[in-house]
Amino acid sequence: MQGKLLVIGFGPGSADHMTKRARQAIEESDIVIGYKTYIELVADLIGEKPIISTGMTEEVSRAQEAVKWAEKGKKVAVISSGDAGVYGMAGLVYEVLIEKGWTKESGIEVEIIPGVSAIHSCAALLGAPIMHDACTISLSDHLTPWAVIEKRIEAAAMADFVIALYNPKSGRRTRQIVEAQRILLRYRSPQTPVGLVKSAYRPRQNVVMTDLEHMLEHDIGMLTTVIIGNSSTFVHDGLMITPRGYQRKYSLDKLEQRLKPHERLRKEAEPWALDQTEETESVRKTAEEALQKVAIRQYEQARAIEEIFELAVSPGVANKAFTPQQMLLIAEMVGNRGKMMYTPDHYLKLEMLTDRPDDMVRKLKEAGLVVMPIGNVLTVKACDFCDGEKKEGIPYAEQLHEKLGGMALPKELKLGINGCGMACYGAVREDIGIVYRKGAFDLFLGGKTIGRNAYPGQLVAEGIPPEQIVPVVIQIIQEYKEHGHPNERFHKFFQRVKKAGGFVYQEPRTNQKIEVSACGE
Repeated sequence: MQGKLLVIGFGPGSADHMTKRARQAIEESDIVIGYKTYIELVADLIGEKPIISTGMTEEVSRAQEAVKWAEKGKKVAVISSGDAGVYGMAGLVYEVLIEKGWTKESGIEVEIIPGVSAIHSCAALLGAPIMHDACTISLSDHLTPWAVIEKRIEAAAMADFVIALYNPKSGRRTRQIVEAQRILLRYRSPQTPVGLVKSAYRPRQNVVMTDLEHMLEHDIGMLTTVIIGNSSTFVHDGLMITPRGYQRKYSLDKLEQRLKPHERLRKEAEPWALDQTEETESVRKTAEEALQKVAIRQYEQARAIEEIFELAVSPGVANKAFTPQQMLLIAEMVGNRGKMMYTPDHYLKLEMLTDRPDDMVRKLKEAGLVVMPIGNVLTVKACDFCDGEKKEGIPYAEQLHEKLGGMALPKELKLGINGCGMACYGAVREDIGIVYRKGAFDLFLGGKTIGRNAYPGQLVAEGIPPEQIVPVVIQIIQEYKEHGHPNERFHKFFQRVKKAGGFVYQEPRTNQKIEVSACGE
């Protein structure tokens, strides 16, 4: 049975500004998925429904999880503040579906439920700043190159749009709002009205009226929306107002208007418009041709924008020795603008600026390197098997790497493999650990790899025959992939479900106090 995806924009966060349909959709859903803060804002509507909540930047995981549950026949509510189609979850949900071959006719039903976006809720608190042409620009450059954002700010400033800036500043991103102000001051008066609205219609709502020159003197963060007026925007009695037109066709101080309604659309009342005469028609065609050429050039430039491409490389599963030729190739490809970082897992993490990532991967593989994605994927960590002297376990490590390496998972997972009972490479401390001993494998599950209370994995099986170890591990990983929550580490998953691959979870032993006697007693 096919489920349904309800992609909901619930507005700024207050109950009064949520649509009736948004309420109904949350109430009729079987499961609710969203950012932790958003879940808290609608907690009273969720009741006892199952909840999957994740932190910031986990949007893709949320979309994937929603699709997975809908495929199981569930009615899934994916919630966003504001409008789900404005920097929300709607587009990502469609992207995940399309990647799986979805169509409207044969696939899961999707309903997008609109909500009041931040530009509208913040504008209402400020007065009427978006009465004329307006645009929204996100200053977050996590997914969009800053060079593109700069062009958009400059274009909007040059065209005299009223501009709403989303995601203007965070703890780590502090320069973007400064650069935005610098660009805007090239085209706008320092006295241009600016409104700063934080947490619109929420308990900690704060509204500040300032101007372009002094806007950075006030507190601006991720919960702030910055609305910058155009050349005609003015402030009256603490309200930010943008007139409906640059040249008024009406007189506010007269009861009898100069132009009747039917006269306002005549050419003589619109001196800025292009008349449809033979001469102006020629000018219009010339202008359109020029704009078309500019658009084509901009499109070509946009396609050629170099983006940051991240990946990991190693000389092999058991091989830990890079050749000089491989290192030279990596250095050449990374260049002066990229980054190359060594990891404890014997991988090199690379960050490269390129518009041709496929070519990069091909060259690295041709050089004999293993290329892996990074992020929430499975990483196979194998020892060097004493430089290949204890080589019995190598074929199984390579099989696991080939079948599982780089698999997308709810959270990054490390599969450690040791070639002898010494386990000096520390496989027993990983999420999943395998130790080759006496011609068979011992299996450890659920190691907590980080934190002051870190602990090794549980020894859940000894003496697993070599021909069984690969299927056993694949089964465990598939269960985690299928049933793990977004951003849920494997040890937490194992603790929650109590059984993985048929192996039962046991509470880790607490630290025991050891009494030490004095020497000779």
